Amino acid sequence: MTAARYALAVPATLTREIRKSRFVVHAARVASPADALAFATAVADADATHNCWAYRIGQQYRFNDAGEPAGTAGKPILQAIDTQYCDHTIVVVTRWFGGIKLGVGGLARAYGGCAAECLRLAAKTELIELATVEFALPFSVVPMLHARLAEFAATKLGERFGGDGVDLRLALPVQRVAELRALLADMTRGRCVLRVID
Repeated sequence: MTAARYALAVPATLTREIRKSRFVVHAARVASPADALAFATAVADADATHNCWAYRIGQQYRFNDAGEPAGTAGKPILQAIDTQYCDHTIVVVTRWFGGIKLGVGGLARAYGGCAAECLRLAAKTELIELATVEFALPFSVVPMLHARLAEFAATKLGERFGGDGVDLRLALPVQRVAELRALLADMTRGRCVLRVID
């Protein structure tokens, strides 16, 4: 079983000073890479020394060291996103240099640590992967199914009436599909065929 994934409920910020450098973190939920890049541009401070960022949206991810030594900023920010089990998330860490060099390890710890702390403190909601399913039911069992849809956290996406029954399309959490399939088989004596739509 895979670990639960989370997204930020509201944008989050955090400010830290590390050896006279000021770090400001901005994190938010995003729906697409274009949204992530737009957020990074919107919160970047042109007067700062560096505006480093990373995002993860499902299997898509990207990070930017923004002039810091390679691997010292963007990648640690991405690692913070992943270790906090966040998804659909962008984190931008802006740094104003305070005159004391942090070194490669110090930079990675500062960027990754600030990002992780911001995400740890942020209000989050669990992301639930949904499946879309279709099936046909005879009229006689439709009321019973409607009465039980809430048990499956299912949302009706479509309903088409035919001569002998109803074609239904639902969205529900992926982990509930097998349970719904078993219920439909019981209600129709095995005649209902549930199809998962990609």
